[in-house]
Amino acid sequence: MKSKDIVLITGSSSGMGKATATQLAKTGATVVILCRNKARGEKALIDIKTVSGNNAIDLFICDLGNMASIREFVKEFKLKYTKLNVLINNAGVILPSRHETSDGYELQFGVNHLGSFLLTNLLLDTIVNSSPARIINVASGAHKVGKIHFQDINLKKNYNLVKAYSQSKLCNILFSYELSERLKGTGVTVNCLHPGAVATEMGINRKTGFGATITRMLKPFFQTPLEGASTAIYLATSEEVLDTTGKYFYKKNPIKSSKLSYNKEISKKLWKLSEKLTELNI
Repeated sequence: MKSKDIVLITGSSSGMGKATATQLAKTGATVVILCRNKARGEKALIDIKTVSGNNAIDLFICDLGNMASIREFVKEFKLKYTKLNVLINNAGVILPSRHETSDGYELQFGVNHLGSFLLTNLLLDTIVNSSPARIINVASGAHKVGKIHFQDINLKKNYNLVKAYSQSKLCNILFSYELSERLKGTGVTVNCLHPGAVATEMGINRKTGFGATITRMLKPFFQTPLEGASTAIYLATSEEVLDTTGKYFYKKNPIKSSKLSYNKEISKKLWKLSEKLTELNI
């Protein structure tokens, strides 16, 4: 990674996103952090600058569960920056009960997939014009039990956390593989990864505090956010993967994802549905 590079990381106010931003800031690159909460984002901005010694950190506020917010952010980003060398779609949510985005989509599908899908596509012209460039999607091993419920994509019937989260993470991988095919020959690589079990605040409901106790109890058995971020950092910076695309990584190594994740019919169907739901071409 070069000091003149521009990196964008979603979900950077805490956990792996913040750890990733801090480490990449140490390379001297300009790091743009995308956060939903202004106060938490401003605190992260100060912390990342302090720890990295790099003042070229820029904060934008954006809710990935709100498509108007995503479109507004992209507009502001393009007014300020003319290139984007690395995009890391790190933001994610996992909640035990069913919630919806402001656009009416099941929250985990809406934020973990649709938000990243829309953001990436709206930034694609800038990324391609910046090639060689890299797109990195943080998925999860949970995708292995996932299916795409096309008949009930918002899981209004028989919702459960595992079904919702695993669907959204399978979406991440299908999206990565399909996008890598579409970008062949552009100089832009697309890879995804499983970070492993990481002690973050992702599973905690910040309104109710639900999940805080079990997360605290399990913390000694989990990786730190920096350990969990190591593969994303590797994919963003290593010369070893400069030309590697369309792969699923774990512990800095490409591994096989689920059989379903390689189904091109499903990936194309998901792409078309995602275009429709995000009104991408309107």
